[in-house]
Amino acid sequence: MATEKNIVVGSQVWVEDSTLAWVDGEVLEINGQEVKAQSSGGKLVTVKLSNVHPKDPDAQPGGVDDMTKLAYLHEPGVLYNLASRYELNDIYTYTGNILIAVNPFAKLPHLYDVHMMEQYRGATFGELSPHVFAIADTAYRAMINEGRSQSILVSGESGAGKTETTKLLMQYLAFMGGRAMTDGRTVEQQVLESNPLLEAFGNAKTVRNDNSSRFGKFVELQFDRSGRISGAAVRTYLLERSRVVQISDPERNYHCFYQLCASPEDAEKYKLGDPTSFHYLNQSNCYELDHTNSSREYTKTRRAMDIVGISLEEQEAIFRVVASILHLGNITFIQGKEVDSSILKDDKSKFHLQTAAELLMCDKQSLLESLTTRIIVTRDENITKTLDPVSATTNRDTLAKTVYSRLFDWLVDKINNSIGQDPASKTLIGVLDIYGFESFKTNSFEQFCINLTNEKLQQHFNQHVFKMEQEEYTKEEINWSYIDFVDNQDVLDMIEKKPLGIIALLDEACMFPKANHETFAGKLFQTFKNHKRFIKPKLSRTDFTISHYAGDVTYQADLFLDKNKDYVVAEHQALLGSSKCPFVAGLFPPSPEEPSKSSYKFSSIGTRFKQQLQALMDTLNSTEPHYIRCVKPNPYNKPGRFENFNVLQQLRCGGVLEAVRISCAGYPTRRMFDEFVDRFGLLAPELQYGSYDEKAATEYILKKANLSNYQIGKTKVFLRAGQMAELDTKRAELLGNAVKVIQRRVRTFLAQRELKALRKATISVQARWRGKVARKHYEFLKKEVAAIKVQKHVRRWLAQRSYKKARAAAIVIQAVYRGRQARKEFRFRKETRAAVKVQTMWRGYKARTDFKKLKKACLVIQCIWRGRVARKELKKLKTAAKETGALQEAKTKLEKRCEELTLRLQLEKRLRVDMEEAKAQETSKLQSIINDMQARLEAANSAITKERVLGKQAADQAVTTIKETEITKVIEVSNAKMEKLEAENESLKETMKSLERQAAEAEEKFLAAKKESDENVKKALEMESRIEQLQEAMQRMEEKLSNLESENQVLRQQALNISPVKGLSMRFKSTVLQRSSESGLLSNGEVKPVPESPVAVPTPDNAQSEAEQKRHKALAADRQQNLDALLKCVTQDVGFSKDRPIAACIIYKSLLQWRSFEAERTNVFDQIIHTIGTAIENQDNNDILSYWLTNTSVLLFLLQRTLKASSAGGLTQRRRTTSNTLFGRMAQGFRSSPASGSLSFSNGGVIGGLDSPRQVEAKYPALLFKQQLTAYVEKIYGMIRENLKSEINPLLNSCIQAPKTSRAVLGKAASRSVHASATAHQILSSHWHSIIKSLSNLLSIMRANHVPAFFVRKVFTQIFSHINVQLFNSLLLRRECCSFSNGEYVKAGLAELEHWVYEASEEYAGSALEELKHIRQAVGFLVIHQKPKKTLDEITHDLCPVLSTQQLYRISTMYWDDKYGTHSLSPDVIANMRVLMTEDSNNPMSNSFLLDDDSSIPFSVDEISKSMSEIDMSDIDPPPVLRENPGFFFLQSQAA
Repeated sequence: MATEKNIVVGSQVWVEDSTLAWVDGEVLEINGQEVKAQSSGGKLVTVKLSNVHPKDPDAQPGGVDDMTKLAYLHEPGVLYNLASRYELNDIYTYTGNILIAVNPFAKLPHLYDVHMMEQYRGATFGELSPHVFAIADTAYRAMINEGRSQSILVSGESGAGKTETTKLLMQYLAFMGGRAMTDGRTVEQQVLESNPLLEAFGNAKTVRNDNSSRFGKFVELQFDRSGRISGAAVRTYLLERSRVVQISDPERNYHCFYQLCASPEDAEKYKLGDPTSFHYLNQSNCYELDHTNSSREYTKTRRAMDIVGISLEEQEAIFRVVASILHLGNITFIQGKEVDSSILKDDKSKFHLQTAAELLMCDKQSLLESLTTRIIVTRDENITKTLDPVSATTNRDTLAKTVYSRLFDWLVDKINNSIGQDPASKTLIGVLDIYGFESFKTNSFEQFCINLTNEKLQQHFNQHVFKMEQEEYTKEEINWSYIDFVDNQDVLDMIEKKPLGIIALLDEACMFPKANHETFAGKLFQTFKNHKRFIKPKLSRTDFTISHYAGDVTYQADLFLDKNKDYVVAEHQALLGSSKCPFVAGLFPPSPEEPSKSSYKFSSIGTRFKQQLQALMDTLNSTEPHYIRCVKPNPYNKPGRFENFNVLQQLRCGGVLEAVRISCAGYPTRRMFDEFVDRFGLLAPELQYGSYDEKAATEYILKKANLSNYQIGKTKVFLRAGQMAELDTKRAELLGNAVKVIQRRVRTFLAQRELKALRKATISVQARWRGKVARKHYEFLKKEVAAIKVQKHVRRWLAQRSYKKARAAAIVIQAVYRGRQARKEFRFRKETRAAVKVQTMWRGYKARTDFKKLKKACLVIQCIWRGRVARKELKKLKTAAKETGALQEAKTKLEKRCEELTLRLQLEKRLRVDMEEAKAQETSKLQSIINDMQARLEAANSAITKERVLGKQAADQAVTTIKETEITKVIEVSNAKMEKLEAENESLKETMKSLERQAAEAEEKFLAAKKESDENVKKALEMESRIEQLQEAMQRMEEKLSNLESENQVLRQQALNISPVKGLSMRFKSTVLQRSSESGLLSNGEVKPVPESPVAVPTPDNAQSEAEQKRHKALAADRQQNLDALLKCVTQDVGFSKDRPIAACIIYKSLLQWRSFEAERTNVFDQIIHTIGTAIENQDNNDILSYWLTNTSVLLFLLQRTLKASSAGGLTQRRRTTSNTLFGRMAQGFRSSPASGSLSFSNGGVIGGLDSPRQVEAKYPALLFKQQLTAYVEKIYGMIRENLKSEINPLLNSCIQAPKTSRAVLGKAASRSVHASATAHQILSSHWHSIIKSLSNLLSIMRANHVPAFFVRKVFTQIFSHINVQLFNSLLLRRECCSFSNGEYVKAGLAELEHWVYEASEEYAGSALEELKHIRQAVGFLVIHQKPKKTLDEITHDLCPVLSTQQLYRISTMYWDDKYGTHSLSPDVIANMRVLMTEDSNNPMSNSFLLDDDSSIPFSVDEISKSMSEIDMSDIDPPPVLRENPGFFFLQSQAA
């Protein structure tokens, strides 16, 4: 049976649940108005029919991006659509043009980068996935196109992400319409940079949010006619002033108080301390926020002030005012001597009063009087009235709130003045960030005002939603005149209507001195006792409840009167207006108002708030609104948690469900004609055989279904609530009947097939069984006849065999016995002779081995002892070598000693060689003997085995032929012989074992001898190394001796040539100069002969210095001319010589020739770097860039191979002179091998073909030049890469978008002719050809300029990676790109790229094709067939191993087959993907499904050095300009 909701047994429904709000299930039974259903978790529930909603069985597993597309637009459908999208980190969802944003409580940077902004720029609303950028872009486009101001209303409860959403909106609008100001900052940057300042003074921690805005903010971005931002303004509404003096646990006061206390310097300056010591802060136990450092936040606030343009003097004044408020809060009062008077409580209060007066720069006594007295103005005189402690405390709090409120207003004005407004602007976009609906356990006056604001905004929202519905109906040309929606005007009238509204009654109560909260509550109960929106609680006298649109809220009226009163105290105004601080005086300008009877003037906060709210609504009504509803998924601020009840309450408070109800009042279900026919075409199968268009088919289906009150639009069909469920019921009933028919037919077919198979099997079994019985009987008869025949032949054969065995056995036994006796005798004689021979050889071998061991040991001991004696002698020689006269004698003795050691070593080597030869000979002899013995033993064993076999055979034959007595005798004889043979065999085995033991002992001795020989060899090698060390020590002694001799000679000559002091100093200088350069080179590189004795030249100092200066100047001028000529030459394109860059080679040769690498100071490198930088100024010319990339990289390679960091003295290798002495010859003999080859240099250039270039100790300028050159190589490489990217980027966008615009053209062309189809395909592939053309052009340019293949490979690898990133990201962001035909198109383009890589060869393309793995696998997934049959393992491991689970899920859910109409993956595979994504949700890296473009430099200097081969520069001809210059002759000589 069917019900009014079209719920039948078996329907999929949503059922109310006390834990999850709503759960899905299946209807089991319907009893009147009760429904029994089973939930998906297996739980049986019984609920009322009114609490059951139908569920769409064909709903997508990942939800829909626009909830107007839901088949059933109701509360559970909206809730679970948001939940399913939140599980996949899809935090944005549309409801028409309203955006719902669910706070992920996690960083999702991939959703908000510049790349994402580029995707949403100019995109049609709804074309891409829901995003906050889409709302901002829609507002911006509407403002540009329609010329009307726009507003974006961001709402939600605390912690839902309103502030962050506002920042993102500002960021996108700045991206679209930003313009630089005169100071280098844009208007939108100034607005965004003012956020930290407003947050510090206007945000505080609440129960639900650590950074809750306690004021409403409306940011106006003003635009000029060209759509650029020309100005901005920040409007604020109702700062929560009471929070300054009163907070509840666990909330906090405004952030600025804690930031100032956390500043070490300023806290001490303003006499502040720990926040726990201040009354305005210690009312709550919360002082610090998790993951927030107040000191750092204070620094950020200061920086924001600098950015806004607040001077340092103003900043100091601002924080003096903030500190004074804290000190005011610590001023306490007690009862004075007089009645109703008050005085300061203690010295602490006096201190805080004094500090507050100093900070405010006012008189201390005047401040105290303004707090403890009140002036009443009469006609004749002014009367001063004292205040009791309670009134004084209230007066103090009033002053604190007033000062803070004025300070906040001043900051807002300062920000607006800093940003600057454009009076000529005609259009603006306003972003409203305001508090959401609040309902707590305790709700006071603040919640009342906040909820009034939300009621107003909800009315505006409802009108906007209804207007959208009207526009939709008008566009589709359907009748909507009878549709109405629920309004909340009655609630607004109850709150703000005069003279009997709640606010008016509250103001009236505040003006009566004796009124309190009880009288106020009684007035409310009397006035609104019959109002349907006003409820009086039963258990409270002062509480009252208002039925808001989001639910009932109970308010506590206890503090309503106190919080609504806002006195303007004249004493406060006069006191602070006369402050010596200009800033404080500016906060309290003189008031033009007339004097009243009292210095206290009442001001209603509620009335003022109502006026501000009306001004805000006027502003919003003058703009085109756009709505963003922020939702907080859980109250714990934890990622990945979605609590249904919490979200449901926010959807009600945000008006989303109200919008759903408005939609349900009209036509909530809308379907395009083609979608409707695809889904419900089953209800009219005759449509398949007719020629109906989609609109006519839709009307036919609806008429056949007997539906009414529906509307047919131009492109859609509009259904009333419940009609979709009725159609689904009929569709399900039709499908159910069809399933029953199919099941009946299939079961009949299966039963008939089973009966036929059973009958056929029975006949077959019977036939086989009868045949088997007949064959069994035949076999029995056949076996019986065969057995008789076999028995006859077997008996005959047994008799013949017994006779033959007896005869043969007798003959064999006789032959075996005789042969064995002869062999035994022969074997005995042979073994005896062999044993004697083995013994003889073994005894000789042992004697020789013992003798050699003894001899070796003696030699080793002698060598050790002689070495010890030699070391002692060496020590003595070293001691004696300190004296010059004893060195020669020590040298002679050492030479003799080395000769002796050398002779002994050679003798020992010869002995070792002889010993090894003797060992080898003996070992070979013993081995041959052992092999011979083993062969004999094996022959004996085989003979014994054969005799045993023959004996057994003879015994067996003799048994059957000889009589029993003779057999017994023969057996006894044969047994005796067998025992004898066995005994002989045992003796032979023992002999063999003994021989084996002897051989093993010989082998062990041989190994021991070999080990000993190895040790001797090792000791000999050690002795050889010691001899080499002695040789080196002797050589050093020779050098010392020669140096001492030369010094003695110089001293003797100086003693003979005694001259004046000046000449002596000159001679000393000359001597030092000569000895400072061992190779004969002076400091300037000239070769100068070293005389045997220094001779002083008595020339004047002045003349010498002038000559040197002239020479240095001339040399510097020549070098500068040569450098200018070199730079002038290399600035021209001097080309290449056999693939080698001429410019780099001549620069390198010149630097080597001029010894610039070894100079401490030089400007050569700076001029070369400047020349290169000037040459590459034209960044768009890849030809010039490639030319300089080749030259700079080759020059860098040469420097890398040539330069080394300079080190301390003593590391330079010195050339050793060959000694002609015996010691020198011994050293050359013991040295392993001479050097493989020396390096040759000609004028500082490297000759090709050498093993390695010359190493030069580089100074700081050379090393700095190398770093600068490395930077230029990287810069030129990046410029070439970016030029190619900018060239192909527009083509890439066309490639991924081409099928969208050209698919229809291709289809029409294909239907006309083959030629037209080819033309259309050529149009589609033209973009790919353009990309390949760009790649080929760059490759030809780089090859023409001989760029090393290493750089070419890196460039194309990164370019292909860029292509992969752009195409893949576009594929993931656009649903129309995830189609079958688009996959074929992109796959064809990738094939052309692959062909280009093949033609470019691996030398230049390298592994560039591997960079396209993401887009290739994604496209491969799009074009494969039979996707529903693929498993998750096949997809992730075989088809798309590189793609992440999120990427695969996004592609599979966005896929649509526009060619064959096939489906995507199976629901099970998609469900498994969702499980994997949920498990990986904690990993921030796995949440990003877009790829990042790598723009880094993919190489280092070492990689460049390894990739390039040696360069032969010997045959490079210099350019004609340098060839004619005499300063570059070294280049010509090298080329020659």
